[in-house]
Amino acid sequence: MALGSDFKKLWTAYAISEAGTGLSYGAIPLVAVLVLRVSEFQVSLLAALGGLAAAVVGLPAGPWIEFRRKRPVMIMADLARALAIISVPIAWACGMLSFAQLCVVSVVQAVGALAFTAASGSHLKALVGPADRAAANGRFEATFWTAYSAGPAAGGALTSWLGVWWTLSADALSFVLSAVNVRRLRAPEPPPPVRSPAAGKWSEIADGWRYIVRHRGLRTLYVNSQVFGAAMMAASPLLTVLMLGELHFSAWQYGVGWGVPCAAGVLGALALRPLVNRFGERRVLLITGVGRAVWLPFLAAMPAGTPGLVLLIVVEFLALFFTGAFNPAFATYRMTHTEDGYLSRVIAGWQVTSRTTQPIAMLLGGALAAATSVRFALLVCGLIVAASGLLLPWRRVTEEQAVPAR
Repeated sequence: MALGSDFKKLWTAYAISEAGTGLSYGAIPLVAVLVLRVSEFQVSLLAALGGLAAAVVGLPAGPWIEFRRKRPVMIMADLARALAIISVPIAWACGMLSFAQLCVVSVVQAVGALAFTAASGSHLKALVGPADRAAANGRFEATFWTAYSAGPAAGGALTSWLGVWWTLSADALSFVLSAVNVRRLRAPEPPPPVRSPAAGKWSEIADGWRYIVRHRGLRTLYVNSQVFGAAMMAASPLLTVLMLGELHFSAWQYGVGWGVPCAAGVLGALALRPLVNRFGERRVLLITGVGRAVWLPFLAAMPAGTPGLVLLIVVEFLALFFTGAFNPAFATYRMTHTEDGYLSRVIAGWQVTSRTTQPIAMLLGGALAAATSVRFALLVCGLIVAASGLLLPWRRVTEEQAVPAR
């Protein structure tokens, strides 16, 4: 596998920042509840603001990132997130911490994540050849699941031992170290695409979506990802209510039920390259796309006690194994089938749509649960997730070339 030193530095930057994010997972809401004593509505508002703000800012951000060199954008995104996070313990020490500041921090974190993802996804394509893209994306995916399986537990221990302020400081430091590693990239960065003087601002913004719509494979995967992601996000709070409310799971059972299966995401990501070598990229994309989607309906029948916990772990393990393989396979497909001059806008447009549809889906899921029951709403979400498997590029296309957006 011919992954060069620059890829390893970019991978290291990603690994460090994700480790810090996993370590401080839930720290900002924890500060809001335990320090500022905010209401339940304010906690929900804090969670929603970041996603919605990133969706709004992401509209002009796609073209802005596309026509600039990507490394400065990544460094800027890292440093902005570091400053936002470290401002929390500093403000608390000065007696100036407020809920409004936490909202700003949430927004900066979400916007910074969107900018870094759009820029790094485009730059990764320049660093890695076509033959190694699946392996490269698999490493990023394995790193993500490792951070989110071990990080929250380690972060909880660190918070209990030293306090949430040290956890936040470690997260801020991780973004600084990520920026340092991006700065260490040595190969000259390819020049960004040239902006057409005839293109208007709104036309440039729409080009990412226009490219997706005109490419049959990308269009199908786009619909699949939005349906799958929206229904999964709608199901997430319903599962929490079912486990902690109706079934009276203890805190440790809740943590084990969500934490242990994350290891399957790592295994799925590591299995991607052998699977692709044996079955081919397209077949792996289809199999894992179905495999990640069929398990959620079973959780609507989750019993109480140990049987329910075992069912949750088994279902989540299977779902996350296939997800861990599907995500890098999908990222590789999107990277390969998107021209260089559109990739940042395609990624940004994808994220903007997700960050808009998912909060709406969560509200609809809650409304359905209130009108019927938690189990019925969870079953509906599970069936929608399962049906997303039909929205995959099952039809083989002889020439899958995108029509230019302009």
